Amino acid sequence: MRYIGFIVLGVLLAGCWNVDRFMELRGKVLDEKTNELIPNRKILVHELKNSEDNSNPSYISEFTTDSLGQFTYMLKKSKVTYFYNFEVIGDSTYGISNNKLGMTELNRNGKFLSFYLRKLTNLSIKIERKSQTTFQDTLFVSWLTNEIDGELLYPYRITNYGIGCTLPLRWVGGDIKSMVKTKVFADKKTIIYWKLFRKGKSKEFTDTIFCKRDVANSISFKY
Repeated sequence: MRYIGFIVLGVLLAGCWNVDRFMELRGKVLDEKTNELIPNRKILVHELKNSEDNSNPSYISEFTTDSLGQFTYMLKKSKVTYFYNFEVIGDSTYGISNNKLGMTELNRNGKFLSFYLRKLTNLSIKIERKSQTTFQDTLFVSWLTNEIDGELLYPYRITNYGIGCTLPLRWVGGDIKSMVKTKVFADKKTIIYWKLFRKGKSKEFTDTIFCKRDVANSISFKY
């Protein structure tokens, strides 16, 4: 009888240990501006070394919001860290959202989490060389949207109606008439940087724009 009792007690203790190792999280994913719930959105869970860790996070698992944009997830507590990043995966409609949370926040608000996504919108960058000089000037283009490198946020596509560029986002002399199509954050500040090298001198220009949601936004640069 003592032997049987020991086994039963061991099972009960093991069950309690498993419960302590897991935490139930509940929440929802919403549009940052409209607060509309976003369904069927994948969320990756990563361990972080600390609250400032931005490199090489360790993947734990993943889950998905339901058809209503809500989720319930059992987080297995780490033995090595108290910090996690919940990465809501982006697509052509919304950008990626990283949500760093520690155990203190999860213990307090773990049943009422809200992760927000920022809407993307279309942007066309039109480029045309009007100069008649035969000098081989060079134009570079880059952009930041909501302080994020636009090239990293979303893939761009270049359409050339004149002489094409052989290097990404660089145009050298000739009959330049191109269009760069990409996506940026809607209703957030986007800065376009133009850098022109001509006759041994360089000039830099910037344009600051706010692209509207669900609109074919465009900006042009003629040189």
